[in-house]
Amino acid sequence: MKINESSTGEHIVPLALAIHELVNRLPLTMRTLKSPGVRLEDGEILDYNYTGPILEKVLKNGKKSREMPQNGPYKGKPVVVVPILEEDKVIAAIGVVDTTKGIYSDIIEITKRPEKSKGFRGD
Repeated sequence: MKINESSTGEHIVPLALAIHELVNRLPLTMRTLKSPGVRLEDGEILDYNYTGPILEKVLKNGKKSREMPQNGPYKGKPVVVVPILEEDKVIAAIGVVDTTKGIYSDIIEITKRPEKSKGFRGD
């Protein structure tokens, strides 16, 4: 599969579905720089022409964002959106909606290992 900044929702579905399964089917959104993308929930594709305010923000600034949208279908729910880069250029953005009331985000923080650990248990 090859995606680029103009790939449509139909083109990015296989990647979006794979990541959707990896995050235990949390709602997921993805779009490319020049084309709207997809919105997935519970293993289903709800929209092939989706964009959202945080996806658009990340496409513009190229930085990860953790926040709550002020509008759209995920208004008031925590989202994590990251850019997808190719040769240091943003070509797409993908985001996960934390419908677990923050538990998903907390688990990610709790399970981070210290960067300087030497052994399996940090010895």
